[in-house]
Amino acid sequence: MELKIAIVTGAGKGIGNAISKRLVEDGFFVLLVDIDKSNGINAVDEIGSDKAAFYLTDISDEKQVNALFRSIEETYKRIDVLVNNAGIIRDNMIWNMDTVDFDLVINVNLKGTWLMCREAARKMKQQNSGRIINISSRAWMGNMGQTNYSASKAGIIGLTRALALELGKYNVSVNAVAPGLIDTPLTEKIKKEALNKLIEAQPTKAMGKPEDVANTVSFLVSEKTNFITGQTIYVDGGKSIGAGV
Repeated sequence: MELKIAIVTGAGKGIGNAISKRLVEDGFFVLLVDIDKSNGINAVDEIGSDKAAFYLTDISDEKQVNALFRSIEETYKRIDVLVNNAGIIRDNMIWNMDTVDFDLVINVNLKGTWLMCREAARKMKQQNSGRIINISSRAWMGNMGQTNYSASKAGIIGLTRALALELGKYNVSVNAVAPGLIDTPLTEKIKKEALNKLIEAQPTKAMGKPEDVANTVSFLVSEKTNFITGQTIYVDGGKSIGAGV
C-alpha cells in the first residue's frame, strides 16, 4: 500500500504538533517541517520515526524550500497534503513598529506560505490530486497592535481563494482554517489579566485547544470534503461573529 504523505510546517510544537499527530492517526506519514531543530526532533521521537520524519527548513528562504521539495520528491515521490501552519508574531502599535518586524512577519507568514504552496501546487497539479490547508487566523479581520500579523493572515485568505481557482480543475482543494484564541505556548506568554479579558470576550468564555484546529484540518483533508474549496473555516469559539471586544 502506497504511503499517504502529509507536510506540516511549524510542526515542532503547539497547533502544528497537534495537526501532525492527528494526521498520523488518519493514516498519513507526516513530514514535520520546522526551523527549530530540537522541537522537530523531539516531535518525531514522540510520534515515532516509522510514522514521521523531520526536515529543518526556514520556509521564508526560497532556496531552502526548493531543496525541501527536491528531497521529498526523491524520497517519497508524492505529496497528498500540505498544511501551512508556521508563523510568527512581532506585535506593536504601528507608530512603535520597526520595519524589520513588519518584514519578518510578512516573510514567514505570507511569503513562506506562498513558497510552500507554489512547490506543492506544481507537484499536485502533476499528480492530479492533493489538499492544501493554510492556517490563517481570526486576526485577519484586524487586531490592535498587529498590523503586520493581521495583514499577513489576510494575505493568506486571499492566497487560498486564488489558489483554489487555479488548482480546482486538477482535483486539488485549497482551504484555510482561521483559529482564534487557542491554548498554546504562545498564549501562555500573555499576562494573566490580559488573557482573562480575552477569554471573557469569547462567546464560549473559554480558549480553544490545538486539537480543535487539528480536527478541522483532519476534516478538510478527508474524502468527505471533495467539493469544498476556497473556503475559510473559523475555529474561534464564535469570536469572528463580532461578539465581545
